[in-house]
Amino acid sequence: MGLLSFVKSVGQKIFGASEAQAAPADELKKEAAKYGLDVSKIDVHVDGDKVKVSGAAMSTEEAEKIILAMGNTLGVSQIDNQLQVQKEAPTAHFYTVKKGDTLWKIAEEQYGKGKGAKHTVIFEANKPMLTHPDKIYPGQVLRIPPLA
Repeated sequence: MGLLSFVKSVGQKIFGASEAQAAPADELKKEAAKYGLDVSKIDVHVDGDKVKVSGAAMSTEEAEKIILAMGNTLGVSQIDNQLQVQKEAPTAHFYTVKKGDTLWKIAEEQYGKGKGAKHTVIFEANKPMLTHPDKIYPGQVLRIPPLA
């Protein structure tokens, strides 16, 4: 739970969104649902470029993915994550992609030198929003799960 920041001028463009304002709540819920995430017990409140998400998610991973699916859209600068999870797990931390980043480079930076091959862990943790390991962009926020 807590406040997460996003780059509001980048991300998926969805109906009703602009650089100045996030999409309407129902459109943000549709965005998360299109990735197969359960938003039936989620409440979304939009205030300009800020979004508050509350309700219940099945797991920590699902809650984090819901936040990323909504946050990585045009017009969202912050999400106040107030989701309660039914099945607790270690939380991931979040990383904002910089120009020149690759998942390999991010894995080396986040997990340590020589751990670039763990980029697959980051890729899997961000599916289905990521469809290919090479399709990341500056400003995108990714989940970085702890290594087992």
